[in-house]
Amino acid sequence: MSDEARVDYERRGKIGWITLNRPRTLNAFNDDQVRALRAALEEFDLDEDAQVGIIHGEGRAFSSGADVRQRQLRPREELERFGSPEARDARGHGLLYDQTNFKPVVAAAHGYVLGMAVGLLLECEIAVATHDTQMQITETPRGLLSARYWALMQHRGGGAFADEVVFTGRYFSGREAAEYNLITASVDDGEHLSRAEEYADKIAANPPLAIRAAARARRWYMEKHEADQPLLKAAFPLHLSQDFRESAKAWDERRDNQEYRGE
Repeated sequence: MSDEARVDYERRGKIGWITLNRPRTLNAFNDDQVRALRAALEEFDLDEDAQVGIIHGEGRAFSSGADVRQRQLRPREELERFGSPEARDARGHGLLYDQTNFKPVVAAAHGYVLGMAVGLLLECEIAVATHDTQMQITETPRGLLSARYWALMQHRGGGAFADEVVFTGRYFSGREAAEYNLITASVDDGEHLSRAEEYADKIAANPPLAIRAAARARRWYMEKHEADQPLLKAAFPLHLSQDFRESAKAWDERRDNQEYRGE
């Protein structure tokens, strides 16, 4: 595993804290970072004393999404072999579906929540973000399939707002996301962790088996809502298109000429 890839796990009381700790790149997900997150989630899931999890990002952002240079500028033969920009053992979707105990997870977001990170946020049972958190379905401007994010947003009740942000690819704020039912709540700057902990404490006060049964049922319905994604990806192999390749290269060239912003 690369030195840059790091996701920390710590239990405090009944809460398992999962920290995305790659702040130099705004917690961007390269293959190893996804593997590290999967390992941390497994550690939380198997921790007998943890009843609920909180996932958050160290530094200036929750996560800027996929590491474009490492995951999206792969040689074409790798993209063809993997069937997507992701290595088979580093798929960034459905990370909460492959659990044994199905403990609920609260997301606490700030800064940027882009691309893959939006999917992770929406998979969590409770999602909190600061009012000014900047979110974006980056797959749209990058020329990739955005159907999964649309499905997750619709599952959470996003309605016409989900249509707008998926088709325009524009940034939207944590305040907007809460207003249009994509997340549970938006809060003032610096209060996302304390609000997430409040939700976690309230969840942990309930009988754990009932909570896990509810989380399992929710994820089952959510996964069912996304069930057609592999077929859609096969029908629209946009990761092999020239549009995608040019967009990824343009982003990478811009990164080399300015401070990393995760855009």
